[in-house]
Amino acid sequence: MVGGALGWQVHQRRNRALLLSGAILFFFIFVLRLHLTIPYFPSSLSDGVSSPSSSFNRDSSCVSFLNDVAWDPHNSSSYYWARSPQVVACQFQRLARANASDLLSGSWVVVAGDSQARLFVVSLLGLVLDSEEMEAIRGDLFKRHSDYRHVVGEIGLKLDFVWAPYEANLTGLVMEFKRNLNYPDVLVMGSGLWHMLHLTNSSDYGVWLTSLRNELVGSGFSAHLFWLGMPRLINSMLNTEEKRVKMSDAVVAAYDREIYQSKLLRQFGGGPLLLLDVESLSRKCGVSCTVDGMHYDGVVYEAAVHVMLNTLRI
Repeated sequence: MVGGALGWQVHQRRNRALLLSGAILFFFIFVLRLHLTIPYFPSSLSDGVSSPSSSFNRDSSCVSFLNDVAWDPHNSSSYYWARSPQVVACQFQRLARANASDLLSGSWVVVAGDSQARLFVVSLLGLVLDSEEMEAIRGDLFKRHSDYRHVVGEIGLKLDFVWAPYEANLTGLVMEFKRNLNYPDVLVMGSGLWHMLHLTNSSDYGVWLTSLRNELVGSGFSAHLFWLGMPRLINSMLNTEEKRVKMSDAVVAAYDREIYQSKLLRQFGGGPLLLLDVESLSRKCGVSCTVDGMHYDGVVYEAAVHVMLNTLRI
């Protein structure tokens, strides 16, 4: 009996040792996989945010704070994410060219809309191209009312700008993607200024936004989808009397209501598109950032690009 009990004890000790060894091995493999799969962004990339001690917080609650960007009151070209505890915890960063290029490598990005969308494209390309490359394409990029395509061969990025000033144009573009079963990895859309100036009918604008939402919901899109919001319009600075009359503060407010009521935006109604809040960004940058009360300095659209890039990292 003693020998049997001793043998049983030895057997139990052996099992415990095997279990402990297995647990240690599992922990080592888990740590190694975690280290290899979580991307590293150097702390030097952060701008106005304390250096992170861990990888980027991928909690979806950070989506609520993506547009919480502030401007230096003494320098309109300097911006940073707000320093509230919730925003700091999200570890948003202004990405350097190398990191933005890594993030967009091998992607197909489509930006569709009016002149605001074109300025967004300028800022996006300015982040992944050097100054000489930007100068070489500037003439083609600024051809009015035309599409534009650029391939950044070094990183395999294909960028399409589609001139689509009306909501019907955007809906047609989405339908074309669905018909061809060919979807971009990132889709940024925005419109409203042309409708406001040439049609001045907020209810009709809302109908088209709802139509766009219906085309997107339940579609084959697995892309990251964004809505490029309209800028703050400074009525007294608009450069024609027609614009000052048709794009009054009351009309702008009516158009804004239609955007929110359409349930197009993820932040307002759980829609398919995440808002890049150019209105907030341009308002915070201020009067000194625009010469015509509608089109803003590149730093505003650059900030919108970084909001988008940080969304891709969540």
